[in-house]
Amino acid sequence: MTATQQSLFFERLNAQNEKYRYKLPSRQDAGKFIQNLINFLFPISKDCPSCPAKDLAMKYADLRNDLDCMLQPLLPQLERDKEEILDEVFAQIPGIYEALLADAKSITDNDPASVSIEEVISVYPGFMAIATYRFANSFAKAGIPLLPRMLTEFAHSQTGIDIHPNATIGHSFFIDHGTGVVIGETTYIGNNVKLYQGVTLGATHVSKSLASHKRHPTIEDNVVVYANATILGGETVIGHDSIIGGNAWLTKSVPPYSLVYHQSKIEIRQHSAPSVT
Repeated sequence: MTATQQSLFFERLNAQNEKYRYKLPSRQDAGKFIQNLINFLFPISKDCPSCPAKDLAMKYADLRNDLDCMLQPLLPQLERDKEEILDEVFAQIPGIYEALLADAKSITDNDPASVSIEEVISVYPGFMAIATYRFANSFAKAGIPLLPRMLTEFAHSQTGIDIHPNATIGHSFFIDHGTGVVIGETTYIGNNVKLYQGVTLGATHVSKSLASHKRHPTIEDNVVVYANATILGGETVIGHDSIIGGNAWLTKSVPPYSLVYHQSKIEIRQHSAPSVT
């Protein structure tokens, strides 16, 4: 690259950089923060190079300082005072903690392969994705832009589970295995719902003009959705206590206590006896 080409390229970069509306914290800081927050609540696993011991109050203060730092680039987009937002977010932590204990207990109680609640908390990708979602959802409700999506996308990269932070999810939620699960922005999920890997709760249309509409389905209480089922549409309601079988495709509502399944067709292939020579 010649000096002239380099100069023109730098001018191009500067011109484009001035057009960006937002500044963001780094992905690394967002991921480190959510991991530290989960570890603060559930200190079950420990890194080998042990860190200096701190009491809970000091760790809590460190977490608040970390979030304060991540909010700095977002200050122009905040509609309320930063300290007020921090107070609101941290006031929600005790309630989120209880919700996550209920989630972990639901996974432990319903998964025959689960050894203990400690295993669920420290190992299961479903629990990590749910925990990250619950914090990201509280951040979004507090009016923090962009960072909630950064948190859930970090969990997505770690677990293969994609939950939009604006989705609404009730208590005792269980994602089993989890890889490939997608839960869209306006999804409503009730209590005691169980999803298997590959489930998509999505929209039938992706037009930008529908951004403010309910585009994703409603899953009522006590529903089980098996692997690779696809449920689409903002008007689609899966009635409570229903079972949706694997590979099902739904764009219409079903009443409570429904059993929906994809029926495989079995045909016996014709074959001839081997020739004798």
